[in-house]
Amino acid sequence: MFRRIISPLKTYSFFLFGARGTGKSTFLRSYFQGENVLWFDLLDPEKEDLLERHPNALTEEIAGQKEKPGWVVIDEVQKIPKLLDLVHQLIETSHLKFALTGSSARKLKRGGANLLAGRAFVNHLFPLTHVEMGEEFNLTNALHWGTLPKISQLHTDEEKNDFLRAYALTYLKEEVWAEHFIRELPPFRKFLEVAAQTNSEIVNYTNIAKDVGADVKTVQSYFEILEDTLLGFLLEPYHRSIRKQQRKSPKFYFFDVGVKRALDRTLPQQLLPQTSVYGKAFEHFLMIEIHRLNTYLKKDFRLSYLLTKDGAEIDLIMERPGAPTALVEIKSSEHVDERDTRIVQSFLKDFEKAQAYVLSRDPRPKKIGDVYALPWQEGLQEIGLTP
Repeated sequence: MFRRIISPLKTYSFFLFGARGTGKSTFLRSYFQGENVLWFDLLDPEKEDLLERHPNALTEEIAGQKEKPGWVVIDEVQKIPKLLDLVHQLIETSHLKFALTGSSARKLKRGGANLLAGRAFVNHLFPLTHVEMGEEFNLTNALHWGTLPKISQLHTDEEKNDFLRAYALTYLKEEVWAEHFIRELPPFRKFLEVAAQTNSEIVNYTNIAKDVGADVKTVQSYFEILEDTLLGFLLEPYHRSIRKQQRKSPKFYFFDVGVKRALDRTLPQQLLPQTSVYGKAFEHFLMIEIHRLNTYLKKDFRLSYLLTKDGAEIDLIMERPGAPTALVEIKSSEHVDERDTRIVQSFLKDFEKAQAYVLSRDPRPKKIGDVYALPWQEGLQEIGLTP
């Protein structure tokens, strides 16, 4: 079992949201090991049916315990949003502490569910980071299969391929369709494949709408669904003016490299260094790794990208409270030289007191002009994204 970075405060009730398969239940069982915990698993059809028909059974079962539980866990709470009214009441009257897991807050928000108005902190759980995997981390495997915890338990490529393909289909059925987030399944299924094919690129809502046979507003709502179900995130364009006119549309990154490859049907394709496909996979991996660590460590770095209309681009701009803005280029090369640092070097004059980095697979740290070219793991540490 991997030791996760996330560490919710035990002095307060909390939500733990994360996509299916990220290990929410496994984490909580480890986190509360040795404590008196009462567990309600809403993935159990009988338990879900009972609490759906008789929500007060929650209160009755808690009251029936010989010893007051230290924690009450409700797994996949979005399946019965009305339970949150009872949770709210119990927090106020019985001073119980709740850990509430879910794969999405979307159903809760759309249904006007009681989100406990600050009485429970919100935490997110993602696939494994390289820090959590420690010595078991392998970049080649991470780029090909992603880092969902289940992947580390599978031994053959065939098993991993079948798991990721089934995972993608499960989300279609259980998270999106079964929860009534969409009205029609076929266009959304096509959208997922197109979104995976354009992963890490600037989102062109009009072109995607044409490809999937839907209108632009529908496609925009599909991206909102992916964000709300924690299947990915939008990287917004840099928001401040610089000398050159900038692009205004966001980029989208799926939450896991392996799931993205399952959705766009490229799992059988071998990733070879020094190819554009490998370079995109490496960029994708490092972007989501930064997103995960920024969230876990509560750094509150504001992440964005910059692309001018004449084609000059910075992969990532990190506005760091209390520290200089970091301009980051991501290169999959094993040898970084002036050609890789030229663009980010040219933008330094547009950012007051900024620091520029190139993160790559080059094992030799160096400084080229004003740019720090670092091995990607060392670079993350230098930027401030390691525990």
